[in-house]
This record gives sequence, C-alpha cells and structure tokens, in this order.
Amino acid sequence: VSDTGWKHRVHPGYSNNTSGTQVNFRLPESNVHYDARAAAVMSGWRSPGFDDSAWTAPTDFGAVGTAPWNGLVERPIPQFRYSGLKTYANASSLPATGRGSTAISATLPSNIQVTPFLKVDAPAGAVIGIQTDHYDDGAGLVGIEPGTQYNMRATYICAGGVQEFESLAWMSGTAVRYTIPADVTILELKYRESGYDTDFAGSFSSSDAFLDTLWTKAARTMYVNMRDNYMDCPTRERAQWWGDVVNQLKEGFYTFDTRSHALGEKAIAQLAAWQKSGGQLYSPVPSTIWTAELPVQMLASVWSFWTYYLYTGNASAVTVAYPAVKKYLDLWTLDGDGLVNHRAGDWDWEDWGSDIDARVLDNCWYYLALDTAAKLADLSGNSGDVAGWKSRRDSIKANFDRVLWNASRNEYRSPGYTRDTDDRANGLAVVAGLAPASRYKAITEVLRTHLNASPYMEFYVLEALYLMGAATVAEERIRNRFAAQVTDPACHTLWEVWVKSQGTDNHAWNGGPLYTLSAYAAGVRPTEPGWTRYEVIPQTGTLTKINSVVPTVEGDIRFGITRDGTKVTLTLTSPGGTTARVGVPTYGGSSPVVAANGTTVFTGGSSTGSVSGLTYDGKDASYVYFLLQPGAWTFTVTGAGRLDDLALARPVTSNNSLENAEWGRSRLTDGKLTSVGGARGYTSNDFSSADVSGSPVWVEVDLGADTDLDAVRLFPRTDTPAAGGGTAGFPVDFTIQTRADGATGYNTVRTVTGQANPDGRVQTYGFRTTT
Repeated sequence: VSDTGWKHRVHPGYSNNTSGTQVNFRLPESNVHYDARAAAVMSGWRSPGFDDSAWTAPTDFGAVGTAPWNGLVERPIPQFRYSGLKTYANASSLPATGRGSTAISATLPSNIQVTPFLKVDAPAGAVIGIQTDHYDDGAGLVGIEPGTQYNMRATYICAGGVQEFESLAWMSGTAVRYTIPADVTILELKYRESGYDTDFAGSFSSSDAFLDTLWTKAARTMYVNMRDNYMDCPTRERAQWWGDVVNQLKEGFYTFDTRSHALGEKAIAQLAAWQKSGGQLYSPVPSTIWTAELPVQMLASVWSFWTYYLYTGNASAVTVAYPAVKKYLDLWTLDGDGLVNHRAGDWDWEDWGSDIDARVLDNCWYYLALDTAAKLADLSGNSGDVAGWKSRRDSIKANFDRVLWNASRNEYRSPGYTRDTDDRANGLAVVAGLAPASRYKAITEVLRTHLNASPYMEFYVLEALYLMGAATVAEERIRNRFAAQVTDPACHTLWEVWVKSQGTDNHAWNGGPLYTLSAYAAGVRPTEPGWTRYEVIPQTGTLTKINSVVPTVEGDIRFGITRDGTKVTLTLTSPGGTTARVGVPTYGGSSPVVAANGTTVFTGGSSTGSVSGLTYDGKDASYVYFLLQPGAWTFTVTGAGRLDDLALARPVTSNNSLENAEWGRSRLTDGKLTSVGGARGYTSNDFSSADVSGSPVWVEVDLGADTDLDAVRLFPRTDTPAAGGGTAGFPVDFTIQTRADGATGYNTVRTVTGQANPDGRVQTYGFRTTT
C-alpha cells in the first residue's frame, strides 16, 4: 500500500492536444501528443541527484476499504504480455529519411496490438505522426456517423539531435504509418507487441488449405480482441458486447491455453455485478455512456455460463452469477401459446441484417437460457428453483413446433412473419434442441438456400448443420460465405459484416468456423464439466485428413484422422483425469474391421478382443464407439466406406454433349480435375440463348451399384475465362437427382438456382445421405 513519502508531477512532455481528428467517443483513451522539447526538464529524473524540489507530495484520500476507494478488487487476469522491440516485416525496404506528407508504411506480421517506436536524428520542432492502417476502421458501417470511428494516433515533436520515442498507448492494425518530415534521418523504426498473456496452444489443420487458412484467421481475430476484456473490435469500440463474448468463449477454448479462462470469468463477474436494480442485464460493462439492454444478447450470455463451466470446470465462476440470472430471467413471461413474450428492451436487436424472425429466435434463446438456469440453480444449491425453470422450458418445448413450424413451407416461421425465411431462426432451433430429427432434412435445405445471417449468427447456422450430420453442406456454406475473407491477402482477420468496406475488417463475433471445425469436424467436445469426460466423434465431410490440438484444464488432447480409400487411421492422445468416448468412423462400410493399438476390437458387426483401458460402447451406421482411458491410442479401420471419386471412370450418358478430340461425355468422369489438352472436360453444344428451359440438358452417371451419397462436387473448366472474367460455361440453374438400381423414377435431392460464378473454385453440393 502506497504512502505519502514520495513526490510527483505531470510529465511536461505530454499534453492534451485537441487539434485534428480525435479518438471517437466510445473509447476512454485519447490521442498521444508528446513534445520532446518540453520534456527536457525531465532529463535525468531517475538519477539520485535529480532536483525534485519543485515536485509536490501526494494527497492521501483515505485508507484501503474506505471512500473514495471503497471495496478494492484484485486484478483477476494476468498482467499484459509485452515483447521486446521487434523489426517490421518490411524493415529492409524502409527509407532512411522521411518522406514528408507521404506516410511510411511499416508492415506488421498480422493484425496485432502494438506500441510503435522510432529512433531518429531530427531538427528541433520536426513533427512526426504515427497511426496504424486501421485508424478509421469501420467507417463504412451503415449508421456510423462520419468521424465517429477514429481510433488512436500519436504525435511526436522532436528535440534536436538523435532521440527515440515509443508511443505507449496501444493501437492495432496490420501496418504502422509514420509521417516523417523529409529532413529527418531515420535510424530505427520498430514496434513492441502486447496483448493478453496467453499462448496459441490449440490448432487445426486438414487436407483443405482453404479451411486451414480460415481457422488461422479466426484465431488471429480472437487474439487481437483480447486485452483487459473481450472486445468486439480493437479499433472503433474495444467494448465487451456479450453477443461477441458468447462466440469468443467457445472459440477460445480451442485456441488458447487455460490462462485465457480468467478473461471469461472476469466477463461473467462484470456482467452480473453491473445488473440494474430492476433486474435488467446489459452490456458492454463497465461503461459510463451505455446502459441499454439488448434482450436476446443477454439470454445468449446466460446460456453461455454453462458452456463456460463445461469447458473449465470452474463452478464458482458461474454460481456467483446465479442470483443475477434468476432476477433477469424472471423479467420474461410466457404468452397464451405457452411461448415467451417478446421483450424489446432498450435496443430491440436480434442480429445485423434483415429477414429476422424474432419470435422464433426469442423462444430459442429463452429456452437455452432456461436450461442453463436450471443447471445453475442445482449447482449453486438453489435446487428449489429447478422445477420452475424446467416448467417454463417444457412449456416452450411442448408448443414450439405446434405454433412455429410452418408445414406448408417446411420451415420454422412464426405466424404473421412475411419476409424471406430466416436461416438464423431455423439453425438456432436445432442448436437449442427444439427441432426434432424429423425436421432435419427440411431445415438442412433451408440453411442451404437462405443466406440472411450476419457473421455473428452464422456461428449457429454452421453449428446446426453439423448437429444435423450435414457436414458437407456446412463445408459448402463455409466456402461460399467466407470465400472473400479467406482469399483476401491483405486481411489477416475476419470482418464485421460480409462486405469488407461496410464494417471493421476485424470483428470478434466472426469466427464460427474455428469452433465448428474443431468441435465438430474434428469432433472434440466435453460432455462433463472440466473435460473429465469428453467425446471425439469426427464429421470429416469431404476432408481426407484432420489434425487437431485442443488445450484443456486436464492437458492437451491431440487428435488425428486420415482416410485413404477404404482405410481409416485415427489417433488420439488423451490426458490424465479423463475418459474419452470415441466414435471411430466406418463411413457406412458394409463389413468394417477396427483395430486398437494393433489388436482387432471390432469385426463381423460385433466387438471382439480385449485391450486394457478400452471398453466397447456400441455402434451405428457411421461409427463404432469405445470408451478410452488416458494414453496414446491408434485405431485403424479396414473395409470403411470410400470417399474416393465414386464417379471415376463410370459411364456417362447425356442428351447434349460436344464430342470431339478435346471434349466429351467420358471426360466428365476421367478423374482430371483441371482442363488439359485432349481432356478439357464435358460441355454441351452451343446454344443461342442462356435459357435452355425448353430443351433442358441432362447428364447421367451410372455408379454401377447402389451407393450412399451425400454430395456432388463440380470442378469448373480452367482452360479459358468467361467473357468479362470468371469461369466459363458453369451451370446457373440445375437439379441433382438420384435413382436406385432398378427404380424407374428419380428423386430430387438438391435444387440450385442462381449459382454465382465460381471463379475457378470447386463447388460442393451437399445433401442428406441418399442411396
């Protein structure tokens, strides 16, 4: 505890300069303005003989625990991480002298938090400006007033001679821009990286470079939005919006070491502590300028408390919030249909964008929050509340389909809602567990054909697809929705909205594929708090290889899987203190044989053999299940279903095919994935009009025998671009049909309308498994 036996003064180098653009109103920080000439009187202030006679003694305002300090709270998170000074990625090409009004752009290795540094030989009075390339990030967001998005910048006024300066207020971006007068000699330009003290302990890699890049960009998005709180963005707001936090928590459990858990615990404690006297929860908190409740974000936050407990095992972090949860959920009431009444709150917001079916979403979110409330009541010793929460939850469950399922449209659609089908609402119904499995086929079609969700709610659409077992459809949606973000070489992080220029190009709520790839494609998820029991049930879709590391409170879980024809190899390193339930994929193979660590444990449709630490736990059409004790495990499967090109070399018939030395029906299935001389691919004959509805073109591939299918992949021609760019001759409107051997009629499994030009990218069209 400090006393009054020291002296202080305001550093004369720093001043509050109000000229030029200023930091926007949302941020508590201000620009940095430092005049090295005025700071000359501070020279040697750390030396024992420095004359501090003009400095003043501090005032003691009161003892610890009394006003104005009141109850002090120990910092619950680690101190920030700071690196040493680092050289820029383009250091070798940076100029030796200033360029006047032309900014010098010093490249950072990613979108990171930095404090910029310079060392120069300059005349007194030379003015140097410092800011990042993200200084006005998010200026294009609809509704943003001009000038209300500015982040921080620094101004350094030189003293004469060689000098150095580090702007200590952090900023973020992918480059630092120095504006340096031409008569200044540049000796060094460097930066210091800072951020939350955690390591990138998790990882995901696969046979698909697109998905790997997306996972990495999502991880970088996560980290630059962590400091002393979770943030929506590190530039415009730096605010702990709880809609973002819910997504960040899930993603962070697969990305960072366990030190990151403290940031979630702090966020939960803050949300509960700032509850209004009337029971309303709101975020971001703490704040002196914001008190507005966003009701469904608050329901999402309550739901996530149990997620936090499941991944961390930290009961105290969530039980302390139960009184706030109870007070808040009691503000909501049920209507005459047994469903929840809509609460507009202070900001009636469900998601960015349009075509939002609020009644369906409200009931999904409230149902999820009620499930957490019942569990927290029991965990916190308030078991008398459990029945009340379950009663409300059961009412929603009993009435949800009756009121909200539209049988004529085969989708969830609330009565009176007239806009385009809400993919968010249908996806969240699956995530909440309100949609029965009998609806999955219809909902999968909804999620395939309707694209209204923002990147925030896309998280739940993708999770719903994996929960329904539609991994190939999830992959297809990921590739289509995230194509621009993955292929943008100038962007290391993911965007606020789908068009980069319309929002920030780094936003925390946009990272759902990181979670779904790790939790569902790799399939690693806890089933008991603190990972004491967990499952590994991979949904590999079109992937032939996955490697994943998941950091947990019990240690790292290392998982790998490869598919090679009818052989599957699955590896797992399971940490101590855990029991793993592993689903070894058989991919519908008719007679799979499974071996564990070299011993056959499943053959002929039944378990066999004995391996210490392994217990057989059943089977279904897609997996053989085992319970595993800690250790290193290798499973091999022979006789698994094939992922190979089922159409390879199979006969093709068509009512319209250009047949010559380059093109033909047989070249559709020749296994060549790019256009080469003598094997350009398949194309129809020329048509005078793009509208061929009067004489539709059909192509049939005979697979030779009944085969389970769940996707068709089309590889665009690569020999020439279309007029105006893009892929030439790719179909726009078409259907995919299947016919069992001996059947006379076809079943339509997929209808595609208005296919965008693929620009050379492979297109995957997934559907529910059919024969």
